[in-house]
Parts: sequence; C-alpha cells; structure tokens
Amino acid sequence: MKNSVKNTSSKRFRSAAREIAYIGLAVAVITVCAWVFLPVGPIPFTLQTLAVALVGALLGWKRGTAAVAVYILMGLVGVPVFAGFKSGTVALFGPTGGYIFGFLFAALLPSLFKLLPVKKFWARAALFYLGNLLGLAVCYFFGTVWFVLMYDCTVDYALTLCVTPYILPDLAKLAVAAFLAARLEKRILER
Repeated sequence: MKNSVKNTSSKRFRSAAREIAYIGLAVAVITVCAWVFLPVGPIPFTLQTLAVALVGALLGWKRGTAAVAVYILMGLVGVPVFAGFKSGTVALFGPTGGYIFGFLFAALLPSLFKLLPVKKFWARAALFYLGNLLGLAVCYFFGTVWFVLMYDCTVDYALTLCVTPYILPDLAKLAVAAFLAARLEKRILER
C-alpha cells in the first residue's frame, strides 16, 4: 500500500515538474525570440510572433497561455524579456503593450486547433497556420486599439505604422511556426 502511494505521488511530482519545465522552456524561447529584433519605428521587428505561435500550437491552450502569461508577468516585474531588453510598466504599457497582451490570444487560438483530430502532417500544419492567422488577427486588433487609445490617433495611422509593415514577415513567421509545430508535436509532447 505504501509503495502505491509513493509511486502515485512520485508520478504527480514528475508530471508537475514536466509541466513547469515546458512552460519555463516556452518562456525562454519567447524571450530569446524577443531579443532578436530590428528597431524600426515604435514597434521593432522581432521573432516573438513565431515563438508565441509555436508555443501555442505545441503546448496546448493551458500551457501555452500560461507560458505567455508568465512571460508578460516577468516583464511587468522588471525582468528584461521584451524586445530591446526592455521590461517594466513603461515597456508593457507603451506603444507595444497592446500587442504584448495580444500574445495571449496569439497563443490561445492555434492551441485550440490542436484539439481537432486531424492526423495528416500537411493538414495539421494548415490547421495550425489557420489558428496562427486568427491569433495574429486578434493580436493586431488588440494592439491597434491600444495604440489608438494611447496616442489618440486615427485607426488608419495606427495600421500604417503598427500593422502594415509587419504583415508579410508575420505571415512567413506563422508559416514556419505551423510547420515546426506539426513536425515537432509528436516528438516533443504527449497528446
């Protein structure tokens, strides 16, 4: 009887440790991808979009959303996890703040597509890409509304400055994320 209780608690500990490790690794990937940036305008080109889409598709909705939430909280408390090694309330509530909060949706939506019982590789990659597109659209919407409210500017101005220059690179990053997620999900994670 004692051995079965000990084995059960040991399995729970390993399971909890695995969950924490997945989330921690995802936060690290998002952070490193944020540090790969080109400073152009108020919103730099980064690889965050790729990382967030990949994390959502690979980890599922609970772990993926948790990883992005931990990433945001780390930045809020002062850990330099955002683009340009920025952190704190100034970075989080600045011009990119809405896009950073929008990452929650950018991780959540592709993770919901993970629940669909599609097995074929290219169909799975297409599903992840569709989920990534929807997540990015919500992220763009949230970030653009934030930018308009923060700077009291027109929607056209915000879209021209904050969305239009990033669409093509983001579409390419989402395609890479969808391909990687479809390729890696069976090798890395349990369903």
